[in-house]
Amino acid sequence: MITLIKGGTIVTSTDKFKADMLIKGERIAAIGLGLDQMADEVVDARGMLLLPGGIDAHTHFAITFMGAKTPGFDTAKAAAVGGTTTIVDFTPQPAGLSLVEAIYKHREEEAAGKAAVDYSLHSMIQDSSRESMYEELKGLVEVGVSTLKVFMAYKGTPFYCPDGVIFRLLQACKELGITIMTHCENADMVDILQRQLIAAGNTEPRYHAVSRPEAVEQEATQRAIQLAKTANSPLFVVHISCEEAMTTVRDANIGGMPVFGETCPHYLVLDVANLAKPEFEGAKYVCSPALRSKRHFQPLWESLQKGWLQTVGSDHAPFSFQKVKQAGKGDFTKIANGCPGIQDRLHILYTRGVRTGRLSINRLVDIYATAPAKFNGLYPRKGSLAVGADADVVVFDPKYQGTITVANSLEEIDYNSYEGMKQLGRCDKVFIRGQQVAKKGKYVAGEGFGQFIPSKPFGAAYGNL
Repeated sequence: MITLIKGGTIVTSTDKFKADMLIKGERIAAIGLGLDQMADEVVDARGMLLLPGGIDAHTHFAITFMGAKTPGFDTAKAAAVGGTTTIVDFTPQPAGLSLVEAIYKHREEEAAGKAAVDYSLHSMIQDSSRESMYEELKGLVEVGVSTLKVFMAYKGTPFYCPDGVIFRLLQACKELGITIMTHCENADMVDILQRQLIAAGNTEPRYHAVSRPEAVEQEATQRAIQLAKTANSPLFVVHISCEEAMTTVRDANIGGMPVFGETCPHYLVLDVANLAKPEFEGAKYVCSPALRSKRHFQPLWESLQKGWLQTVGSDHAPFSFQKVKQAGKGDFTKIANGCPGIQDRLHILYTRGVRTGRLSINRLVDIYATAPAKFNGLYPRKGSLAVGADADVVVFDPKYQGTITVANSLEEIDYNSYEGMKQLGRCDKVFIRGQQVAKKGKYVAGEGFGQFIPSKPFGAAYGNL
């Protein structure tokens, strides 16, 4: 099949121009004019923007956390209708399994034959006591995994990783081109604050943010940077929520260190007041790091436009409000941390970013597609509208006006974090590897359409070394 997308405006991270796009099989075959005679099918894209398919490099599908499991890869239909064509999912490490065994387990048991979009995988440390893990790192690269996440938070759980282990991992991973990603929160401070708050009878969801103030995130971010500096290794800090952590990453990068970062849509538009909603509704917004005050919105938007932070990931980790989050009534520390958001990542960035003048359309493309592909070893196959790249294309209607609501969500969770917000623009059609998978908010591809996409080592974080 040869498809021509005709009459649209192509937008990349650096350019914007009118042209037609010819898709042959799974790849982009040509970009230009006068291509009509070569096509079997013509898609009318007049008045539309043609964007590269989004790369959401921060998702948590089919992962067990705090006794509950998030929805599976089949619900990534929500990603497709929201313009995300590839996800990079964090792989849990069950007890007793090596890092490579965990990758195979997650891929074969949870993703293969189920994923609704293309997918790659991050590794994730959940057993920091295993001395053999340093020898296992080479195996990750061999199976197409080039990123590794460590948690400085969640003391007393398998997720927590001591500084000494992180330092050794930074040293070992730099030799293999594996990018270390860090969840930066001071675990000891959080643990003490949580215990003190509960002892004082402060148990409601709003105290989740009190137990995880900005200083908890900023201190751990600075500590992670110093570990990376001493190891002479790049570092990527995930889900930055506050100005203090952002400026710490920004200043290190401006100072010449290969330190980079990501924020998430919820930190750009949702503030801490949501945690105080009545009838336990605040539990819907419990995530870590916690939501902040509105004063952080503008600095975070500015950081994206100026390139101080490089990517935006959804941190999609949904837990049912009725079936799971209710377990935290009477003790906010028992509320499952995580919120839905994969369907509306592009909607939030376009509506609250581009249409308000906070973001240029080119910066939007970079932070939602191109830069995530580069940092995760997927570029130029993914995140690019170029001849030879996978034909992952979003035909975006900038004239659409609507409202974000759970009623239109394919995330298969019982609430939407952005319920009632205005939505400007919509993905009119979405293609993955040349096949249309979504149309006007509906998923139209078959079950398990997504393929595993191996990532290459020495991603963009290694550019300064």
